[in-house]
Amino acid sequence: MRHFDLVIIGTGSGNSIPTEAMAGWQIAILEKGTFGGTCLNVGCIPTKMFVHTADQAAAPANARKLGVDAHTDAVHWPEIRDRVFGRIDPIAEGGRNWRANENANVTVYEGTARFLDAHTIDTGTGETITADRIVVAAGSRPSIPDIADLDTTGFHTSDTVMRLDELPESLIIVGSGFIASEFAHVFSSFGVDVTVIARSNLLLRHEDLEIAERFTSVAKSKWNVLLQRKTTRAEKTATGVRLHLEGPNGAETVEAQQLLVATGRQPNSDLLDVAKAGIETHDDGRVKVDEFQRTSQPHIFALGDISSDHQLKHVANHEARVVQHNLLHPDEPKASDHRFVPAAVFSSPQIASVGLTEEQAKERGIRYVTASQAYASIAYGWAMEDTTGFAKLLADPATGQLLGAHIIGPQASTVIQPLIQAMSFGLDAKSMAQGQYWIHPAMPELVENALLNLPLD
Repeated sequence: MRHFDLVIIGTGSGNSIPTEAMAGWQIAILEKGTFGGTCLNVGCIPTKMFVHTADQAAAPANARKLGVDAHTDAVHWPEIRDRVFGRIDPIAEGGRNWRANENANVTVYEGTARFLDAHTIDTGTGETITADRIVVAAGSRPSIPDIADLDTTGFHTSDTVMRLDELPESLIIVGSGFIASEFAHVFSSFGVDVTVIARSNLLLRHEDLEIAERFTSVAKSKWNVLLQRKTTRAEKTATGVRLHLEGPNGAETVEAQQLLVATGRQPNSDLLDVAKAGIETHDDGRVKVDEFQRTSQPHIFALGDISSDHQLKHVANHEARVVQHNLLHPDEPKASDHRFVPAAVFSSPQIASVGLTEEQAKERGIRYVTASQAYASIAYGWAMEDTTGFAKLLADPATGQLLGAHIIGPQASTVIQPLIQAMSFGLDAKSMAQGQYWIHPAMPELVENALLNLPLD
């Protein structure tokens, strides 16, 4: 039985942990699927390549209000798809080959790993190995809801829908979160008739309430949005799929050529038999970790989707750097910083957020003030003729420290960045607004004006 100094399970952010400082270590890397993890292969990167293309396809429809007649002649799905994966697939394969063939101290095992005890792992390749230290970075997979006969429909998840052979005429999306919202934008922009089915009364219900309400209102103008619906049964039809729903108006059905199930993701801890290693988990399957990313077994670390409730690549990358440091400097451990974790939804309109929502501030009894600023109130907003976007800030009225920031509108994920920086480095709202120049006319004036409007003590 071969023994290693370090075993890393998963090749997303975990693949960045081996460094030159570990050149003298014997390292095993275990991967059950494609090298590169969720972000590279089925998540952030391919979806944003599709989103950018969708933005281009949708742009002509918005040009008329600016006095420009433009139109989209055609959407060539195979070319769009192959541009995306023609770039991504070679990167994944190149990463695999580099680890397997160019790193003398790294051994790659391609199989589904399972713990046998706290130091012993079945690699899924017929070989069992042991290790002094282990990093669990095995990610997550699509969560499949309990819907009768769903497995007979040939439904898709976010892992498979981007590789469709052809663009469907119609698509049902079950889900109301960021994955559902992004794919609704992508496919509707390509001319697909999109129906979104949500169990709640809002899309993106975990966002600040005003943001979720505005997004849902805009979404209803673009897609067939069915709220407060429970999907009870699915069936395959001659032309696609039919879903049976229960909602405010009783029973109903919807049909489409394809079905996308986008109801979230679940950690892969169950596939690894982590309980056999004595690794504790939360009720939802996430591996429990302390501030140093250590599990209940001090020699086993975990990071990314398998342990984090954020499920964000930038969080996983941060945690990987923390784990790397703590492996190399066990006597001087570094803690992860999860104070101000930003997130974005790359739909249309785009959304970005960081910190507390107003609802969370109320629930926690935190004293706060708010200010909102519409895109339509700034010069660049006039240029874009944007009528729905706005920024909303929460701050401590006594200190001016920002508690939360929420933006819905063009380039929200970029416009929010100075607010993330201010929160991370303790810059108060007044100093931020008045202590620097703001380019006029540019979109960051949205942030400047919102800061100035905060009713601070």
